[in-house]
Amino acid sequence: MSAEGPTSSTELPPPRRPKVIKTNQQQVLLYVVLTLLLSLATVWAGRTLLHNSETLIFAVGAPNSDEALFATKLANVLKTNASRFRVKIVNNPDNAKAIALFDHRQADLAVLRTDAKVPVRARALAILEHDLVLLLGPGNKKIKSLAELKKKKVAVLAENDASLAFVRNILDIPDGPDAARIQMAPQGSTLDKLFAPANGFGAVIAIVHASRAVRDKAYEQVAKRGGFTLNAIDDAKALVRKFPGISDETLTAGTLSASPEIPDDDLDTIGLEWLLVAQSRMSATTAGDIARIVYENKSALGLDNGFATHIEPASVEKDAFVMAHQGAADYINDDTKSFMDKYSDMMYLGAAALSVIGSIFATIYAKITRIAPEKASELSTAILDIGERIEHAHSLDQLECLQDELESILRGAVIGLRDGTISTDGLDTFRLGYEFVRDEIGMRRDYLKRHAGEVERVAALPPPQDDTNVVVVKTAQSA
Repeated sequence: MSAEGPTSSTELPPPRRPKVIKTNQQQVLLYVVLTLLLSLATVWAGRTLLHNSETLIFAVGAPNSDEALFATKLANVLKTNASRFRVKIVNNPDNAKAIALFDHRQADLAVLRTDAKVPVRARALAILEHDLVLLLGPGNKKIKSLAELKKKKVAVLAENDASLAFVRNILDIPDGPDAARIQMAPQGSTLDKLFAPANGFGAVIAIVHASRAVRDKAYEQVAKRGGFTLNAIDDAKALVRKFPGISDETLTAGTLSASPEIPDDDLDTIGLEWLLVAQSRMSATTAGDIARIVYENKSALGLDNGFATHIEPASVEKDAFVMAHQGAADYINDDTKSFMDKYSDMMYLGAAALSVIGSIFATIYAKITRIAPEKASELSTAILDIGERIEHAHSLDQLECLQDELESILRGAVIGLRDGTISTDGLDTFRLGYEFVRDEIGMRRDYLKRHAGEVERVAALPPPQDDTNVVVVKTAQSA
């Protein structure tokens, strides 16, 4: 009979398996973070590709003109708001030259007044300003109609010669001797000087920005001295029908002067509009974005002299003098766009990126990096190994060591089933193996208790030298 020592008692317990569930959770968390970061990077890259910086050429008049100053403010607003648009300002000798440049498709944006020759491809983005036509008479003299002006010497108080042509047009005065009676007022002229007897002007037609007329205190100062009378243009509606670029305007009481109140009641007159226009070929997205930026930054775009301080949406009516650009019209008709409407493209791109990237990482995790739980059936090997060592246990102490190993395997299996490190695959095999070895240990324990003396004697024998002793030992064990 072999006298093997209690080798199992000196062996170290098997090393604890790594926390599979913890490692897998860390992998899942890492992949989730990577998915989000890569999705955000994809959206950012997509937004960059879809919204590359776009340079728009803005044709304007002289650098100190209202439209040039407005263009400068618009460029600054776009830069401040980190917009994808950049504005390149191209100055011209006057606004007429700027409109001609626009008409030849050498500019994307321009500002025009509705008495100008409007290019066929011009589309309105916004109304920047209204010009008012003020019919002024000297002292208390009333002017009943525009027809009276054909017999008078009239001064046109305006910023440029285009206003002189406009006045001669509405008065229906052709070029010739009669046209000389309608003159541009010298630069820096005041109403007092123009109505002075030495000049001989029977009327003054002032064409001023509405925002500037309200702020100008010169009218109030001249009115206190009884220097002029503001007259209504009774045939305003007829002029609007005759000249599509003209708009009918109403001056509310006290517009020009609060004390004395001028006008003393609401007064009808005519006016012109300053429009921000774009090329019809401009994409609807670009035009809509420019219109939105202009509307949302009104306060920042107004000039100190009052120009563009009351920006209005362009007219979207089909019979408008200058048709609104489709992009601007879309924004104007639906200026309450929701978050989804504004960012739906980016959200769709983000969802697609999230789906694709997430699927890739899920596949990598499932097929490559995931630590799969150990099958319960694989623990049966360790149990059977204990079973093979039972017959070599010649003392109750050795048998208890094997019992402890078996219970340790069982305890690890129970914990593994609980935390997911061991799967239920082959659990029945594990259970059968465990019960079999457990019963074998019990039977061996009973045997050792019944044959304690004989086992001790056999254990004291020297190691077997030949096959005969081996047979004797097997015979003793089987007795």
